[in-house]
Amino acid sequence: MTSNPFLNSERQLRHCWWILIFFLVLAAFLIPTIILAQKSYMEISIGIQATIILLTSFIGQLLRRKSLADLLGKLNIGWFKELWVGGVIGSALMLIPAIILGIFGWVSWRWNPIDFAALLSSLLLFVSVAAAEELLFRGFVFQRLITGLGQWPAQLITAVFFLLIHLNNPGMTGTVKVMASINIFLASILFGLAYLRTRSLAMPLGLHWMANWVQGGILGFGVSGTQQSSLLIPAFTELPVWLTGGQFGLEASTPGLICLVATLVLLSKWKPVTRTGKE
Repeated sequence: MTSNPFLNSERQLRHCWWILIFFLVLAAFLIPTIILAQKSYMEISIGIQATIILLTSFIGQLLRRKSLADLLGKLNIGWFKELWVGGVIGSALMLIPAIILGIFGWVSWRWNPIDFAALLSSLLLFVSVAAAEELLFRGFVFQRLITGLGQWPAQLITAVFFLLIHLNNPGMTGTVKVMASINIFLASILFGLAYLRTRSLAMPLGLHWMANWVQGGILGFGVSGTQQSSLLIPAFTELPVWLTGGQFGLEASTPGLICLVATLVLLSKWKPVTRTGKE
């Protein structure tokens, strides 16, 4: 008997078609938004991007007759605890390499007299970045890939696309590009593993958010090559950029890579959470 290309054995739409539907709905929102932004000579803020991806995800879940909580994780005390744990891990992921660089005198810092509003603005910016990227890369599509192909194929496919969207970032050249590519690829695996261990977007969201904010908003490094207002301003000694990461950020540094690998190993030993209602 020939298998149905659209429906699985349970007479449900195959996951590849759900992924296609997701991107079609996303395009239906993005294309008019881009046209309007161009006509108004405005940029599409990361907050708007996050809202569009969230709305697209909601529509996808609605079509599948699933709740948004099935995608994000149930918003209860446990969800916010996982968000906090992710934030602590993400902060440590950047603070430890920075401390190592500081102890050896490879990087030093001076205070930057920015006001509270600027610091809050950077915090909200990185919330939006983390929300947009986690919804896109660990949300609807990732979860359909897991169910359709398995965990590691889903991880590898997502990590490749996560890396591709960062390849044209400022400073992605030479040894920086090599180091940063390895770090960004492994960071995607880390965020995906955080989802797989908790079956919720809370921990990967906290990890992503605080890693970016501590790196850029507090320590003053670039975040994947982009610069933001920060509480501290770093000064680098004359050392190879692959060691310190330079202006690109700790994502291109050797201590950053070591800490990332160590965090991956530790999280891999985390006992997975079993939740009801998941496929």
